[in-house]
Amino acid sequence: MELLKKALEFQKRKMTHMTTSDKVSASREAKSLVLRINEIYKKTRDPYLMDIMKQITEKKQKIDRRIKGVIQV
Repeated sequence: MELLKKALEFQKRKMTHMTTSDKVSASREAKSLVLRINEIYKKTRDPYLMDIMKQITEKKQKIDRRIKGVIQV
């Protein structure tokens, strides 16, 4: 399960002091991870995979907000 290792690594990665280019690439990476995990989730319906997708999506949304420059709580 190399995909899960990449997902956990993405979750642990610090998102401070990133350039706009870094933010965009991190956002794309998060989207890719979620879509690939979702393909596995559709077959297995494992709640652990759903939790991972939710956490990655939450982090992606924070990154996207910073890219757009919108401050939301």
